[in-house]
Amino acid sequence: MSASTPAIVTLEKLGVAYSVHSYEHDRRSTDYGAEAVEAMAEHGFAADQIFKTLIVDADGALAMAVVPVPQKLSLKAVARALGASKAVMADAAKASRATGYVLGGVSPVGQKTTLPTVVDETVILWDTILCSAGRRGLEIELSPEDLVSLTCAVIAPVAA
Repeated sequence: MSASTPAIVTLEKLGVAYSVHSYEHDRRSTDYGAEAVEAMAEHGFAADQIFKTLIVDADGALAMAVVPVPQKLSLKAVARALGASKAVMADAAKASRATGYVLGGVSPVGQKTTLPTVVDETVILWDTILCSAGRRGLEIELSPEDLVSLTCAVIAPVAA
């Protein structure tokens, strides 16, 4: 295995089927999702098949939302799905400390802290999806069922 991250270690430890896809991350890029979509399109993946991990603050507690890269997160919908009155995007430093990952490389798998998780309902449209493997330029491909199971997520319409 050429790359090892907490996400990959977790998948290995649990015996979950996955594939790793890497691409050259441009250090000047700050639109990490778009960069992943462009790179993975060359390998036949659809933009909506690639999911981004967003950390939110829901009524003062951190939580995670996983949505297709081209979509925006509906903060109202994620709050509703989490049973919170309000959700806002979490402070970047807090998100990094809680997950153990840098922005642009936050994987929903293998985080330092287990966060309540909501995955957008479109996840069920795919046989496999891609999400960050825990490093910029590194994606893991796994089944939607495994992602939901590993993160103890609820599935809800949270993309806008």
